[in-house]
Amino acid sequence: MPRHIRQLFSACIATLTVSVLMSGCAWLPPQACLPPSRIMVSAEMIFGRNIGDRPGISESAFANFVAREITPRFPDGLTVIDGDGQWRDSARNVDVRERAKVVLITFADDAQKHADLVAIAESYKRQFSQQSVLTKVGNVCVSF
Repeated sequence: MPRHIRQLFSACIATLTVSVLMSGCAWLPPQACLPPSRIMVSAEMIFGRNIGDRPGISESAFANFVAREITPRFPDGLTVIDGDGQWRDSARNVDVRERAKVVLITFADDAQKHADLVAIAESYKRQFSQQSVLTKVGNVCVSF
């Protein structure tokens, strides 16, 4: 094999090796759980409690929202945690600090449950004049 072909071949192999190494987690197998755990979906929803620049969503109003909107969609259980948060209002170029509620929900993967998360966020935004509800979803290993 001519020398320039060998050099080209070596360069291609080096490039391929670097590409594979830099791809990181893309080459890992799907998440596996150690028994007795199983893969489920974990959702974390963060609900701000200000209305405009003022505190406005009371404990009872939030509890009623959970009872009416979240519990019927996720009757197997959830956790509500009090929080203090902040976010950047880019329109006004200011940091906004507010009380928050964090709702943790774990469920078997199901398209309807994912749609329920969206419906909950949309209902909260409409009912309490909110710009957004942060929703984070991912797979986790769970055992009960």
